[in-house]
Amino acid sequence: MVLEDLYRLLRAGHVQAQGIVDTLTQPLVVLDQGFCVTNANNAFIDAFKVDRDDILGHSLFSLGNGQWDIADLRKLIAEIIPKTAAVVGYEVTHDFPTIGQRTFLVDARRLVHPDNNSTSILVLFEDVTESNRERAESDIILAETRHRMKNLFSVIRALAMQTQTEGYTAQEYRDAFLGRIDVALRAQEIAPGETSAEFGSLLDAAVAATGGNRIHIEAGPSATLPSPKVVPVSMMFHELATNALKYGALSVPDGRVRLSWRIEEGDGDRTMLVTEWREENGPTVRQPTRRGYGTELITATAKHLGGSAEQRFDPRGLTAIIKLPI
Repeated sequence: MVLEDLYRLLRAGHVQAQGIVDTLTQPLVVLDQGFCVTNANNAFIDAFKVDRDDILGHSLFSLGNGQWDIADLRKLIAEIIPKTAAVVGYEVTHDFPTIGQRTFLVDARRLVHPDNNSTSILVLFEDVTESNRERAESDIILAETRHRMKNLFSVIRALAMQTQTEGYTAQEYRDAFLGRIDVALRAQEIAPGETSAEFGSLLDAAVAATGGNRIHIEAGPSATLPSPKVVPVSMMFHELATNALKYGALSVPDGRVRLSWRIEEGDGDRTMLVTEWREENGPTVRQPTRRGYGTELITATAKHLGGSAEQRFDPRGLTAIIKLPI
């Protein structure tokens, strides 16, 4: 049953019209030519918390201390309907004293009675407050999803551009690239959206898959990293673990790595998170003749984040000291 169907029944003087009005689940009010209420269905009474005897014969705009004297509604009923005969889906938002802020889609239709040419106005209300809220929430979620996907694709593109190709086979490139993507995804799980990440958890996620239980992470002071630093910091320690697996302590059965961190006061008012990566029982370390991709990535990333990275090539094992401002 829509307003058009009800209009036909009332216009024809159908004996069941009043009963049908009361069965409508949407609030409906009937107004005379002076905009006074001549009828209201049960849904209207329930929805707006009013008493039927208090509204019949009174102007709609004076009901409830003027709560219906809404500029948009008055314009619809007093100005538009007399000229257009019908309006569908006119949106009205108002803060009602009894039910709070609500948004309604208003359908209105002018009814001319065939017996005496008198005019009534049928006004039907559809409460779309919840559906509008759900739609707004969905739009926010969709926008956030698009934002995160865009950021993730930017990270993947950067990884592809930064992964070294010279001197590598296709399989070596693929393995290195997929490994870095895996680290980036795990970092996103640790710090989704705009949240921060606990540093110890971040380290574990960055190196566990590569070094397993041969990388011993010593508990340090509580420290957190903001979301923008999570992925680059994860990549630095993943790179250290990958290099250790290929060339360092993790490349031999008895090799191991000790990973610890502390907090120090830096220059000025800066507080620095100092992380020490120490490899033990690995092959003899020799000073490299050139800076490899891993060293470049670690050094450049630390500098970009406002810190520094130092690698000491002691014959007994590599030591890397990474300082980051927090």
